[in-house]
Amino acid sequence: MQVSDNKVVSFHYTLTGPDGTTLDSSAGGEPLTYLHGASNIIPGLEKALEGKQEGDRLSVTVEPEEAYGLADEALIQEVPREAFQGVDEIQPGMRFQADSSHGPMMVVVTKVEGDTVTVDGNHPLAGMTLNFEVEITEVREATPEEIEHGHAHGAGGH
Repeated sequence: MQVSDNKVVSFHYTLTGPDGTTLDSSAGGEPLTYLHGASNIIPGLEKALEGKQEGDRLSVTVEPEEAYGLADEALIQEVPREAFQGVDEIQPGMRFQADSSHGPMMVVVTKVEGDTVTVDGNHPLAGMTLNFEVEITEVREATPEEIEHGHAHGAGGH
């Protein structure tokens, strides 16, 4: 059975960044399972899996525009330290939920200088070319409920 819309696809993967550093992997764990055609994974990877079948192995390079997008400079802001009430020590790498005009969003602290904290609301992989090593382990028909819900269900349902 080939990967196409309304098929549930399971695959193992290793994700590396442009410098070859492993960013994520399913090795030693369960494969990633998704409903094809429902925008459950990044567009570039979903396109590359189209037409493949169980047992196929492939290397996929996904440019930022087909992954998490380009970094948006407007999502990098300097805010006063007092915006972090109740946090005694603020350090780069800390993550917070912030309120924005588009609702809540996650930000990461990238710099702390005196009373000014720089935060970045971009996805951590925005602007990066991503490299995937993929092995498709299963392709099956989606159930009507999975199609209705727009995502794959596990062995026991939700």
